[in-house]
Amino acid sequence: MPPHKIETGHQDVVHDVVMDYYGKRVVTASSDNTIKVIGVSGNSHQLLATLSGHQGPVWQVAWAHPKFGSMLASCGYDSRVIIWKEGSKPDEWVQAHTFTEHKSSVNSIAWAPHELGLCLACGSSDGNISVITARSDGVWDTSRIDQAHPVGVTSVSWAPAMAPGSLITTGPSGQFEYVQKLASGGCDNTVKVWKLTNGSWRMDCFPALQMHKDWVRDVAWAPNLGLPKSTIASASQDGTVVIWTEAKEGEQWEGRVLHNFEAPVWRVAWSLTGNILAASDGNNNVTLWKETVDGEWQQVTTVEP
Repeated sequence: MPPHKIETGHQDVVHDVVMDYYGKRVVTASSDNTIKVIGVSGNSHQLLATLSGHQGPVWQVAWAHPKFGSMLASCGYDSRVIIWKEGSKPDEWVQAHTFTEHKSSVNSIAWAPHELGLCLACGSSDGNISVITARSDGVWDTSRIDQAHPVGVTSVSWAPAMAPGSLITTGPSGQFEYVQKLASGGCDNTVKVWKLTNGSWRMDCFPALQMHKDWVRDVAWAPNLGLPKSTIASASQDGTVVIWTEAKEGEQWEGRVLHNFEAPVWRVAWSLTGNILAASDGNNNVTLWKETVDGEWQQVTTVEP
């Protein structure tokens, strides 16, 4: 399938682009302080809406799962996180909630797996991670991980909701067990894993995962389909991507360098089944990687712009 170029209409750098669940709409975030919702069909596209609410660059946007309706979250330099809802008329978006918990730029947001409810993690330059959860009465509860990365949080990513190994063994009640875990990356060059137990977030990896020599720019927890192994990819300013694996729950995380890209690596993202990793780097390349049977990682393709 040939690439399809989209003119977004933004007046400045585009920092993030995310496709909705059905692949019908794309949302973009830009330094021009706006968010654009663009309809995509075949080789054509059209601008559906421009959302203005941030008072500075918008770093990231994220679609909620469609079971919660048509909903978006955005975060930006203005320390705000905004939840947007599509109104009764198509393509009319309203600000449903604005969160001003953070004291500095909010750099990353991620919706939890839908099984855990409507729940958003936010990472900020103030060093904190906040997790906001919608209650049935429409009020949002906030829990915090204070000073998760004291120099600043750059990225957050949720673990799959199914506990590792749940495909093989169900919980004591015979039901699938759900877990609430997060990975975060920071300006302290580390990746950390957090787990919600008895209502509070605690670090779940000791020590912090440290192989990078510069800021961690992105973390991405791989889908694991209920198998025992957990996998996280981290991308760094130092030019490397590291693949972290935990063979089974409670064991030590092991890191191995996927590749040195010789340029900052900005973002990493997994395919739906968790077997292919995409990485975008400062040389303007997007590359796809796959694990071989002997555990080595191989480049399968470069995505041509």
